[in-house]
Amino acid sequence: MSWVAGETGVVRLPSGRLVRGRGLREAMPSGHPPDFGVYLLGSAPPEFGWTSRWIEWPDFRLPRDPAYAGRVLTEAWERAGAERVEIACYGGRGRTGTALACVAILDGVAPAEAVAWVREHYHPRAVETPWQRRFVRSFPAA
Repeated sequence: MSWVAGETGVVRLPSGRLVRGRGLREAMPSGHPPDFGVYLLGSAPPEFGWTSRWIEWPDFRLPRDPAYAGRVLTEAWERAGAERVEIACYGGRGRTGTALACVAILDGVAPAEAVAWVREHYHPRAVETPWQRRFVRSFPAA
């Protein structure tokens, strides 16, 4: 079972796959929990009750291990074909937007267009810093 398009934070990728972005400081949207979550935080998150991966990623910064981040985001993209995938940081804009832009690249969006794409389809202030924008443009080589 997948997400429902139009639900809070749900992004439809060009292939039709659905991924939910959100901020952990907000209450979990109603409906089903994710099957797989990717959490972009400076310190380890709590156990959520579903399969998840933690990418060590301090606020307003970049992932500490870009290669690992690439592998996890690739796994998220692959799983989104058949599972409910969530990508989240604390605020749900900078790190989450950056990761969603990277997943969009995996789905076929050109790296030079990915930030604008995620701002249009997820949140207008997604991908907050110049270095996050550079990270997206260099993904997946990052």
